[in-house]
Amino acid sequence: MLADVMPPEIKPKNQGTKQLFKSPVLEKLSRTHISVPLLIFTTFACALLYWSITHTSLSTLQTILMFLLGVVSFSWVEYTVHRHVFHMATYNKLREKAQYIMHGVHHEFPKDKDRLAMPPLVSVTISTILLLLFRLVLGDLAFSFLPGFLVGYAAYLSIHYVVHAYPPPKNVFRKLWINHSMHHYKNGDIIFGVSSPLWDYIYGTMKEKKSAT
Repeated sequence: MLADVMPPEIKPKNQGTKQLFKSPVLEKLSRTHISVPLLIFTTFACALLYWSITHTSLSTLQTILMFLLGVVSFSWVEYTVHRHVFHMATYNKLREKAQYIMHGVHHEFPKDKDRLAMPPLVSVTISTILLLLFRLVLGDLAFSFLPGFLVGYAAYLSIHYVVHAYPPPKNVFRKLWINHSMHHYKNGDIIFGVSSPLWDYIYGTMKEKKSAT
Protein backbone atom coordinates (compact mmCIF):
# COMPACT_ATOMS: atom_id res chain seq x y z
CA MET A 1 0.00 0.00 0.00
CA LEU A 2 2.87 2.35 0.80
CA ALA A 3 5.20 3.55 -1.91
CA ASP A 4 8.96 3.51 -1.34
CA VAL A 5 8.85 6.42 1.11
CA MET A 6 12.09 6.14 3.06
CA PRO A 7 15.12 7.97 1.69
CA PRO A 8 18.45 7.08 3.33
CA GLU A 9 18.88 10.69 4.42
CA ILE A 10 16.38 13.52 4.31
CA LYS A 11 17.74 16.58 2.55
CA PRO A 12 15.48 19.52 1.65
CA LYS A 13 14.52 19.82 -2.00
CA ASN A 14 12.90 23.08 -3.06
CA GLN A 15 11.14 21.53 -6.02
CA GLY A 16 9.12 18.40 -6.64
CA THR A 17 6.94 16.12 -4.56
CA LYS A 18 6.85 12.56 -3.25
CA GLN A 19 4.39 9.74 -3.80
CA LEU A 20 3.53 8.23 -0.42
CA PHE A 21 0.93 5.66 -1.42
CA LYS A 22 0.70 3.24 -4.33
CA SER A 23 -3.08 3.64 -4.35
CA PRO A 24 -4.05 6.78 -6.34
CA VAL A 25 -7.07 7.23 -4.06
CA LEU A 26 -4.98 7.23 -0.87
CA GLU A 27 -2.39 9.45 -2.53
CA LYS A 28 -5.11 11.94 -3.46
CA LEU A 29 -6.52 11.84 0.08
CA SER A 30 -3.07 12.64 1.50
CA ARG A 31 -3.06 16.02 -0.24
CA THR A 32 -5.12 19.18 0.12
CA HIS A 33 -5.26 22.83 -0.86
CA ILE A 34 -4.66 25.07 2.14
CA SER A 35 -8.08 26.71 1.76
CA VAL A 36 -9.95 23.47 2.52
CA PRO A 37 -8.82 22.88 6.13
CA LEU A 38 -8.94 26.62 6.81
CA LEU A 39 -12.58 26.67 5.72
CA ILE A 40 -13.36 23.57 7.79
CA PHE A 41 -11.77 24.89 11.00
CA THR A 42 -13.14 28.45 10.79
CA THR A 43 -16.65 27.25 9.91
CA PHE A 44 -16.60 24.72 12.77
CA ALA A 45 -15.31 27.39 15.18
CA CYS A 46 -18.02 29.87 14.20
CA ALA A 47 -20.75 27.22 14.53
CA LEU A 48 -19.54 26.25 18.00
CA LEU A 49 -19.43 29.86 19.16
CA TYR A 50 -22.94 30.41 17.85
CA TRP A 51 -24.09 27.33 19.77
CA SER A 52 -22.34 28.57 22.89
CA ILE A 53 -24.10 31.93 22.68
CA THR A 54 -27.55 30.55 21.90
CA HIS A 55 -27.65 27.27 23.86
CA THR A 56 -25.50 27.74 26.98
CA SER A 57 -25.57 30.07 29.98
CA LEU A 58 -21.92 31.14 29.65
CA SER A 59 -21.31 34.84 30.21
CA THR A 60 -19.55 37.01 27.65
CA LEU A 61 -16.45 37.14 29.87
CA GLN A 62 -16.39 33.35 30.27
CA THR A 63 -16.71 32.91 26.52
CA ILE A 64 -13.87 35.33 25.76
CA LEU A 65 -11.56 33.87 28.41
CA MET A 66 -12.16 30.28 27.30
CA PHE A 67 -11.67 31.25 23.67
CA LEU A 68 -8.30 32.87 24.46
CA LEU A 69 -7.32 29.87 26.59
CA GLY A 70 -8.10 27.67 23.59
CA VAL A 71 -5.78 29.73 21.37
CA VAL A 72 -2.91 29.55 23.88
CA SER A 73 -3.52 25.84 24.49
CA PHE A 74 -3.25 25.14 20.78
CA SER A 75 0.12 26.90 20.58
CA TRP A 76 1.41 24.51 23.27
CA VAL A 77 -0.06 21.49 21.48
CA GLU A 78 1.47 22.70 18.21
CA TYR A 79 4.92 22.87 19.81
CA THR A 80 4.59 19.58 21.70
CA VAL A 81 3.30 17.51 18.77
CA HIS A 82 5.87 18.99 16.41
CA ARG A 83 8.74 18.29 18.78
CA HIS A 84 7.80 14.94 20.28
CA VAL A 85 5.58 13.30 17.63
CA PHE A 86 6.63 14.69 14.26
CA HIS A 87 10.31 14.54 15.30
CA MET A 88 10.09 11.35 17.33
CA ALA A 89 13.10 9.07 17.65
CA THR A 90 13.25 6.62 14.73
CA TYR A 91 14.98 3.61 16.25
CA ASN A 92 13.17 1.02 14.13
CA LYS A 93 11.77 0.73 10.59
CA LEU A 94 8.14 1.13 11.66
CA ARG A 95 8.84 4.42 13.45
CA GLU A 96 10.96 5.61 10.52
CA LYS A 97 8.09 5.03 8.10
CA ALA A 98 5.53 6.62 10.43
CA GLN A 99 7.71 9.68 11.04
CA TYR A 100 8.41 10.12 7.35
CA ILE A 101 4.75 9.90 6.34
CA MET A 102 3.65 12.30 9.10
CA HIS A 103 6.42 14.87 8.75
CA GLY A 104 9.62 13.68 7.10
CA VAL A 105 8.16 14.08 3.63
CA HIS A 106 7.49 17.72 4.47
CA HIS A 107 11.13 18.22 5.44
CA GLU A 108 12.27 16.62 2.20
CA PHE A 109 9.88 18.67 0.04
CA PRO A 110 9.14 21.77 2.17
CA LYS A 111 7.64 23.73 -0.72
CA ASP A 112 5.13 21.07 -1.77
CA LYS A 113 1.99 23.18 -1.28
CA ASP A 114 -0.36 20.19 -1.31
CA ARG A 115 1.21 18.83 1.88
CA LEU A 116 1.34 21.94 4.05
CA ALA A 117 -1.82 20.97 5.95
CA MET A 118 -3.63 17.86 7.08
CA PRO A 119 -6.06 16.38 4.52
CA PRO A 120 -9.77 17.25 4.97
CA LEU A 121 -10.76 13.77 6.16
CA VAL A 122 -8.17 13.92 8.94
CA SER A 123 -9.14 17.51 9.80
CA VAL A 124 -12.83 16.65 10.21
CA THR A 125 -12.04 13.51 12.22
CA ILE A 126 -9.73 15.33 14.63
CA SER A 127 -12.17 18.23 15.08
CA THR A 128 -14.99 15.82 15.92
CA ILE A 129 -12.87 13.83 18.38
CA LEU A 130 -11.71 17.04 20.08
CA LEU A 131 -15.31 18.21 20.46
CA LEU A 132 -16.30 14.95 22.13
CA LEU A 133 -13.27 14.96 24.45
CA PHE A 134 -13.50 18.62 25.44
CA ARG A 135 -17.28 18.33 25.94
CA LEU A 136 -16.70 15.38 28.26
CA VAL A 137 -14.04 17.23 30.30
CA LEU A 138 -15.19 20.86 30.12
CA GLY A 139 -18.95 20.60 29.70
CA ASP A 140 -20.47 23.71 28.09
CA LEU A 141 -17.10 25.48 28.32
CA ALA A 142 -16.00 23.32 25.39
CA PHE A 143 -18.20 25.36 23.05
CA SER A 144 -16.04 28.45 23.61
CA PHE A 145 -12.70 26.70 24.30
CA LEU A 146 -12.64 24.56 21.13
CA PRO A 147 -13.33 27.52 18.79
CA GLY A 148 -10.23 29.24 20.18
CA PHE A 149 -8.26 26.01 19.74
CA LEU A 150 -9.43 25.70 16.13
CA VAL A 151 -8.76 29.36 15.35
CA GLY A 152 -5.26 28.85 16.74
CA TYR A 153 -4.93 25.87 14.43
CA ALA A 154 -6.15 27.89 11.44
CA ALA A 155 -3.67 30.68 12.27
CA TYR A 156 -0.87 28.11 12.46
CA LEU A 157 -1.83 26.67 9.06
CA SER A 158 -1.94 30.15 7.51
CA ILE A 159 1.48 31.12 8.86
CA HIS A 160 2.99 27.76 7.92
CA TYR A 161 1.68 28.15 4.37
CA VAL A 162 3.02 31.70 4.03
CA VAL A 163 6.45 30.64 5.31
CA HIS A 164 6.78 27.88 2.72
CA ALA A 165 4.94 29.37 -0.25
CA TYR A 166 6.21 32.97 -0.30
CA PRO A 167 9.49 34.90 0.00
CA PRO A 168 10.35 36.52 3.36
CA PRO A 169 7.68 39.13 4.16
CA LYS A 170 8.58 42.66 5.22
CA ASN A 171 6.28 42.72 8.22
CA VAL A 172 5.72 41.11 11.61
CA PHE A 173 5.75 37.64 10.06
CA ARG A 174 9.35 37.97 8.88
CA LYS A 175 10.73 36.68 12.19
CA LEU A 176 8.46 33.63 12.05
CA TRP A 177 9.59 33.02 8.46
CA ILE A 178 13.24 33.13 9.54
CA ASN A 179 12.63 30.90 12.57
CA HIS A 180 10.92 28.16 10.59
CA SER A 181 13.49 28.34 7.80
CA MET A 182 16.21 27.72 10.38
CA HIS A 183 14.30 24.65 11.56
CA HIS A 184 14.11 23.29 8.01
CA TYR A 185 17.46 24.28 6.55
CA LYS A 186 19.84 24.57 9.49
CA ASN A 187 18.82 22.34 12.39
CA GLY A 188 15.63 20.28 12.68
CA ASP A 189 16.16 19.88 16.43
CA ILE A 190 15.48 23.52 17.29
CA ILE A 191 12.64 26.06 16.90
CA PHE A 192 9.58 23.82 16.84
CA GLY A 193 7.04 26.63 17.20
CA VAL A 194 5.66 27.85 13.88
CA SER A 195 2.95 30.31 14.87
CA SER A 196 4.82 31.50 17.97
CA PRO A 197 8.31 31.10 19.50
CA LEU A 198 6.83 31.26 23.03
CA TRP A 199 7.26 27.59 23.95
CA ASP A 200 10.72 27.41 22.34
CA TYR A 201 11.85 30.10 24.78
CA ILE A 202 10.15 28.34 27.69
CA TYR A 203 11.59 24.90 26.89
CA GLY A 204 15.00 26.12 25.70
CA THR A 205 14.78 25.06 22.04
CA MET A 206 14.97 28.51 20.53
CA LYS A 207 18.60 27.99 19.54
CA GLU A 208 21.28 25.37 19.56
CA LYS A 209 22.82 24.62 22.91
CA LYS A 210 26.53 25.25 23.18
CA SER A 211 28.54 22.13 23.82
CA ALA A 212 30.40 21.95 27.12
CA THR A 213 34.11 22.67 26.89
